[in-house]
Amino acid sequence: MRNKSVYLLLLPGLIVITLFLLVPLFSTVAMTFQGERGFSLARYADFFGDEFYLRIYLRTLRLSLIATGIAVLAGFPTAYYISKARQNLKGVYTILAVFPLLTSPVVRSFSWMVVLGKYGLVNKALLGLKLIDEPLKLLYNEFAIVIGFVNLFLPLMIMSLIGVMENIDHDLVEAAESLGASKFRSFLKVVFPLSIPGLIVGSILVFTGSFTAYTTPQLLGGNKSKVLATLIYQNAMTLSDWNGAAVIATVMILTTLLVSAAINRCTARLQGKAGLS
Repeated sequence: MRNKSVYLLLLPGLIVITLFLLVPLFSTVAMTFQGERGFSLARYADFFGDEFYLRIYLRTLRLSLIATGIAVLAGFPTAYYISKARQNLKGVYTILAVFPLLTSPVVRSFSWMVVLGKYGLVNKALLGLKLIDEPLKLLYNEFAIVIGFVNLFLPLMIMSLIGVMENIDHDLVEAAESLGASKFRSFLKVVFPLSIPGLIVGSILVFTGSFTAYTTPQLLGGNKSKVLATLIYQNAMTLSDWNGAAVIATVMILTTLLVSAAINRCTARLQGKAGLS
């Protein structure tokens, strides 16, 4: 009876998820496989056969992977430093790391427009230092989109890694050093492999968020640097091409699943190699 009551408690949540998430999702995906004569992959062939769509798809994938790589390189040492900080400072550092999440993506994007604009803070500083003769084009391009992605999702990487690193037993590091390993080698052979689960979660969160983001690329990328999310909006709201928008959405879902699986596989291999003596 007790087990049955537990399952009954799950029932309302399952009903809500099924009705408002799974049913619309499967309906959208099923729509893309419907042709004039039944099942058809023609819409996907048209998507990947169109140079315009393919270029936007590859751009979105490339920018998301770049943002994920930068987040790993910046987030790993930051998370390690915070996890090893004194208890009274750890809370302050954590709040500073999470603080960007407390502001809207729209506000952060507009802030970067002020910083990266033609007469923004960066160009004014470079002009004042006589390092450049004319303002650099730092806005409305792929560079600005990557900056926005990293700023938007880096806190997720840091928090994912902190949660794992705090649970690493420091005695393991001391044991490795007592056996003759240097600090760098003990970090590489002990801390890094044990941090892999947080690295996987953080990488998937950053990539998925970047690959599906709309506001940041729309504001910072402009019309010349479209991504799949802005393309969906254009197809659905401007062109009223709901079938085309559904195809793009399905491609995004499948891509995030495939890349997430690839990240899991790559990090598992890294964990295995790092664990070797």
